[in-house]
Amino acid sequence: MLTLQPETLSEIYNHAKSEFPDECCGIILGTETQEFVRKCRNIQNELHQEDPDTYPRDARTAYVIHPDDLIAIHKEADTQHRQIKVFYHSHPNHDAYFSEKDKSDAIAWDEPLYPGATYLVISVYDAEIRAVKAFAYDEAAKDFIDVPFSET
Repeated sequence: MLTLQPETLSEIYNHAKSEFPDECCGIILGTETQEFVRKCRNIQNELHQEDPDTYPRDARTAYVIHPDDLIAIHKEADTQHRQIKVFYHSHPNHDAYFSEKDKSDAIAWDEPLYPGATYLVISVYDAEIRAVKAFAYDEAAKDFIDVPFSET
């Protein structure tokens, strides 16, 4: 089960609404008692503009975390002894589900890239949050499954 603090949820919901109609993306780092939201830059539009054949979708339907943001978050996790707890992104004008693209981005060599992380998908319609779902890798199923989600 994924449990997040109300302040954390408020921050990521505001992030999703502020990036609408594009997808937002970010990471939540955690300790046993604290959560830290790290908003990331979605570079999907730049990638699409530079190479539409390789990146046929724009930021309204896809995201790629800026590599500098990911490096900085890894450094923070290492130096501050924080765990990468959650990857989150929004689905503007779409339901909250873990798409095939989401799955392929979270897997390498048939294994999860971040085995202990949960993935949170936020459905945003007309800049309003409609639904939020959490997904985690299930070793027995060898797939990501919907997991219970609540706030503390």
